Amino acid sequence: MRLGRANLRMARQVGESAVGSGGEQGRTWKLGTLVRLSYRGLCMALACCAVIFTTSLRCSGQDIDTLITSQTPRRSSVLDEAQSPAERRAILALYKEKDAPTRARLAEAFIKNFPKSGFLAEAYQIAAKWEIQVGDYGDALHDAALSLRLYPENELLLVSIADVQAQQGLYSQAETNALSASDDLQRFVRPASVSSQQWKSLEPQLEATCSFILGRARMALAIGSNSAEAKRSGLKVALSDLARAAALNPRDDEVQYLAGLAEVASGNTQSAAEHFARAYRLKGPLASKAAGQLRTLYSVSFRASRPIFESYLQSIPDPPVATEQGASAQVADHDGQLPGYAGSEACKQCHAEICQSWAHTGMSKMFRPYDPANVIGDFTHHLTYDVGESIEWSNGRLTVIPPKIKVPFARMIAEHGRNFFMIRDTHGGWHKYRVDYTIGSKWEQGYATRLPNGEVHVMPIQYNRNQKKWVDFWQIADPPGSPRADVTEWLKMSPLTSYQANCAVCHTSQLRNVKGGGFEPQGLEFREPGIDCEMCHGPSQRHVVAMLKAQPYVKRPVDPPVDFTKITAQQFMAICSQCHMQSAVRSPGPDGELNYSREGVFFMHYKSRPYDEFSRKGFYKDGRFRQTSFIVESVLRTKCYKKGEVTCGSCHDPHPTDAESNPVSLKFRNHPDEMCLQCHSEYREKAALVRHTHHAYYSVGSRCASCHMPRIVDALLFEARSHEFDQIPSAAMTLRFGQNDSPNACLLCHQDKEAIWVKQQQTAWRSSPAD
Repeated sequence: MRLGRANLRMARQVGESAVGSGGEQGRTWKLGTLVRLSYRGLCMALACCAVIFTTSLRCSGQDIDTLITSQTPRRSSVLDEAQSPAERRAILALYKEKDAPTRARLAEAFIKNFPKSGFLAEAYQIAAKWEIQVGDYGDALHDAALSLRLYPENELLLVSIADVQAQQGLYSQAETNALSASDDLQRFVRPASVSSQQWKSLEPQLEATCSFILGRARMALAIGSNSAEAKRSGLKVALSDLARAAALNPRDDEVQYLAGLAEVASGNTQSAAEHFARAYRLKGPLASKAAGQLRTLYSVSFRASRPIFESYLQSIPDPPVATEQGASAQVADHDGQLPGYAGSEACKQCHAEICQSWAHTGMSKMFRPYDPANVIGDFTHHLTYDVGESIEWSNGRLTVIPPKIKVPFARMIAEHGRNFFMIRDTHGGWHKYRVDYTIGSKWEQGYATRLPNGEVHVMPIQYNRNQKKWVDFWQIADPPGSPRADVTEWLKMSPLTSYQANCAVCHTSQLRNVKGGGFEPQGLEFREPGIDCEMCHGPSQRHVVAMLKAQPYVKRPVDPPVDFTKITAQQFMAICSQCHMQSAVRSPGPDGELNYSREGVFFMHYKSRPYDEFSRKGFYKDGRFRQTSFIVESVLRTKCYKKGEVTCGSCHDPHPTDAESNPVSLKFRNHPDEMCLQCHSEYREKAALVRHTHHAYYSVGSRCASCHMPRIVDALLFEARSHEFDQIPSAAMTLRFGQNDSPNACLLCHQDKEAIWVKQQQTAWRSSPAD
């Protein structure tokens, strides 16, 4: 590993800027140089990448629109979704190769031979890893940026690149990537290709490296500031980062040495001496330099009666041991036992109008006992669904491919005022199943039947209101080869079609396993069907009693019932994530609680399964989400959330007064630009908006959502708006992958044009005087 000149330059800046506050009459002196990279952390990240790259690939990825628990089998790749046998062979060779230089050459060849592959992020990552190893940092940063553009949530690559950026003097970029890496380490469970034992050792070291990089970058930025206050506060934050790095990796002499430099720059010579002494006592590569720093402090700290240096050294205590606390660690929102659940009927006593509005929303209708008035499916024409009927939904188009030989599987009928499914078994016999529950109410509706053993199973065919057609939804959502995609699998009554095991966690309230188990079909019960008030606001029995007795009490905004106007964006999104985060990994509570808690905090801070373990059907080749089930994940990607603290509630009202005619619960349905203008008020002025959009003020092209939230996300057989708000139509991505695999918002309107025209228009706009 080569040493970076920027690393030396940073240390010189520290030395030239530091003033020994304990010295004589403002005497200045220089600190020694810090000559090493954060080498251990970088090597750990690269070593982990090597583990991932050499792991043999397995079957297709995690299904979309299915429940994930801590016991759900892990799948490390989606190789079966390669577009051609040649691509499959090439990527298999790439992953199996253990020799690093050869692997790098294979990655380069893969990028050249398969420029439209859905696996380019992995190939660019392999290339960047090798370039870091050989010290080719310019190319490494370039290829890493291309990989992260396609797959941003890659903590292993982010740590490596942040380290390189820091030693190259790119401190702002290093800070941004280290923060992202630390956030991802908090948000995601371990990669499937890393064993639990490996991750137990690796994760804290990666966290320590993130904190070290942050401390290093923020220290350099602070010292380079022209503001004394910015310098003071920046060094304080840097020291906090380094304290956490030391807590995670207490035997890293580099962390202690850099903390000593930061303390000197802050004028705290005693604290600096403690860190330098600790670095010296660790007997690592920086021991001699730490001793040199201590001799400098020794020479400027004593005028008369100077003690022997060895005695001075022995008298210096170790720095205080900081408690480990993540840069984005979850702080307990509430401690102790939570109050009981009162039920939505109790809420109506005081909040009748809000409850009435909620009763008309999709959340309240997620799961309901059978009522003919609630059924939207066509049971009156004795429609038949055949085995082998294939339905493809792609880029807003529905294609129905009938089977070559029609073999009926299901008939939807109505008899004596009741709805039924007639299901044909493998021997040709027909069985009648009563519709006992309806699932959903807006765009598509599923139906469930209760078996004599108490299990509730979801019928394999659903009714799509938009297409006015019965469809096999799982066939559309799942990757090739998924058992659920075969309608005849329903006959087995396996957990795959169990409502309790798959759907109830997001469609019913206060779900628990009364036997104290997990998500098994047996033993599951819930307090209320649908999503009730307390799934979002929390258990409110104490609140109800206090209000009825007119005895108000002091509570924090996050205490039940939650005050959504006062909680943090992170808390807000965690509550929505309970149902709207496809990647959430769920674990049962101590008493079988499956979607709520009785202690601490009622809403769960779910970690996510890494996105690259999901079926590629969930993503476009340019990296954007393709399925609406990843709605929270989309928002979490954006600067609107990360910097602007945007939440679902910024644009949506969960109980609007017009729910019947406003199925997406928009706050600004008649003035949708207001969603963005809440923050981007500079575009309220007509001329400024036109300059920004290059379209006429009242045209569709000047609406914020047209470009930043295009309708490209597959929902229930319709195209929903993307929630990756800060996306900008990329002509380069569309030129590379095509409109089907990288839909360009401009071409959704200008359908007679091509991506090269978009590129020309954008180039002309950037060079115009108005811009």
